[in-house]
Amino acid sequence: MPMQYDAIIIGGGHNGLVTAFYLARAGLKVHICEARDIVGGACVTEEFAPGFRNSTASYTVSLLQDRVASDMNLGEHGLTIVNRPLNNFLPLTNDYLKVGPGVTESEVARFSEKDAAALGAYDQRLEVLADQMRRLALKIPPGLGLKGMAALATQGWPMLGLSKGEQHDLFTLFTRSAREFLDGWFESDPIKAVLGFDSIVGHFASPDTPGSAYVLLHHVFGQVNGVKGAWGHAIGGMGAITKAMATAAREKGVSIGLEERVARVNIVNGKAKGVTLEDGRVLEAPIVASNAGPALLFRQLVDRAELPAEFARSMDGYATGSGTFRMNVALSELPEFSVLKGHGPHHGAGIIIAPSLDYMDRAYTGAKAYGWSAKPIVEMLIPSTLDDTLAPPGRHVASLFCQQFAPKLPDGQSWDDVREKVADLIIDTVTAHAPNFKRSIIARQIHSPLDLERKFGLIGGDIFHGRMSLDQLWAARPVLGHGNHRMPVKGLYLCGSGAHPGGGVTGAPGHNAAKAILSDRFYGFARA
Repeated sequence: MPMQYDAIIIGGGHNGLVTAFYLARAGLKVHICEARDIVGGACVTEEFAPGFRNSTASYTVSLLQDRVASDMNLGEHGLTIVNRPLNNFLPLTNDYLKVGPGVTESEVARFSEKDAAALGAYDQRLEVLADQMRRLALKIPPGLGLKGMAALATQGWPMLGLSKGEQHDLFTLFTRSAREFLDGWFESDPIKAVLGFDSIVGHFASPDTPGSAYVLLHHVFGQVNGVKGAWGHAIGGMGAITKAMATAAREKGVSIGLEERVARVNIVNGKAKGVTLEDGRVLEAPIVASNAGPALLFRQLVDRAELPAEFARSMDGYATGSGTFRMNVALSELPEFSVLKGHGPHHGAGIIIAPSLDYMDRAYTGAKAYGWSAKPIVEMLIPSTLDDTLAPPGRHVASLFCQQFAPKLPDGQSWDDVREKVADLIIDTVTAHAPNFKRSIIARQIHSPLDLERKFGLIGGDIFHGRMSLDQLWAARPVLGHGNHRMPVKGLYLCGSGAHPGGGVTGAPGHNAAKAILSDRFYGFARA
């Protein structure tokens, strides 16, 4: 006889765990089906070489919602997050730029006094706009119809309190390129490179692409230990977050099945009735919430015949592919940068190898034409400088987050055929700035876009479950009319990063989906 639950969650990533926690806290019998042999989805810590552990896919924390962390008592369940000593370090050919508390203005002044003077106003303006994102993060976007219009008015009303300049910049961020937005504030390449880097993280696009300015804003609306816009490290790696979440969920009665790969969502008379696993087992529930992305859910797990034709057509055009290539390396020593000798706070920063917006644009155009650029964009973090649990004494681990790499290669090539070659290129890119880097590598773990898809279910290797563009944001994420987490099959919900407010380790989509589910359950909609 099939196992019966009140709700089944597809995928044990952080948002799936959050949804499960809130539903179980409300008294529902909840089960999570996780395809891998470890809970956490792409937010995990794994050993990739003897004695060396690192965050496998997601690699840094800032966007995790305080409400979620508080409700789940993540601190009491062992989660500790520490701030980076510097936000960013940008090595250049013969110089460098450090960005962080107490140093940014004097550092930028070495390149432009005008830019240094503009920093305060820029930070203040961006903070006002980021507050709008924070305000909306834990709200369910409006649907269509009269209720949707009422929700639209309620959520949009506070924006009328912004000044004309703030309203202009908010509109600009959603519609213009990151370059256009930053050119309105700064003149020197280094500061525009550091700030503009956020616009292409997980975004297969150029900083010249219209709408790329929003992606910049998306990456600054977080906070760490009360410091807005800061980035930090979870002691034990990103898996410490999902480990604490899993503990919180289990305490509320959630059951978590590992190596339970869902083959299809079972739908009867237009209603979700549970799932069938690849091993043939059937799990029944009137509520199914998918932490898997929209592309995976609706192209592989839901029979197209069960979907309205217009929705199915929209899903055919749903854009995925973040242009991401991820590596982890075990190091015998810290990298020694040519432009800044010795060990220091810069080793604990996000080390950006992309000296200008032009460099980033060329990386994208190269990748579009050939699959990858001869000069890729790399952000390197060395979390072992902040966390001695990740590597043996005197050794280190580094995360290499790399852009731009096409989800599909031209001329019928496979990422399996070129992944080692591309990994060598990335290593050489870092070594050009830190000559000892290549020879210090003990082991490496490679995740091409295809690896990310196969291992984590990220279609096209998309770390955000779908492009973060204006047509796939807020009430239109994943498509207009279903931004409220309710899919066009009764009882089927979207709770992962393919829902509002999008990618990153936030917990917000999971929180909001649970809120929608409990609301529908209260009014009887999910069972209607």
